Amino acid sequence: MTDALEMDALWDEFHRVVNMTSAELAAWLRVSDAGETAEALPDRAGDETGQHVLAILQKRRTDLTDDDLRVMEEVVDAVTEQTDPENEPTAGDTPAGTT
Repeated sequence: MTDALEMDALWDEFHRVVNMTSAELAAWLRVSDAGETAEALPDRAGDETGQHVLAILQKRRTDLTDDDLRVMEEVVDAVTEQTDPENEPTAGDTPAGTT
């Protein structure tokens, strides 16, 4: 992805679907990784993708690597797929896995 317009579009879409600041995401990762008695260290909280998204949020657009762009595309695709209105249940639907 070397086209500046595509990169701009990906940047905008990534920041639309990742609707937290880096500080908010860092706090959320720590809480989601917390156990009953301890919280994960800030630089170890969350999974690899979560840490990579956090790093991207802390970068300028001009500092993005090819790996950053790949993760951004994966995140946009995953969020878009999960929030697709066609995947939303309608009234009367039974949740998957229940009878």
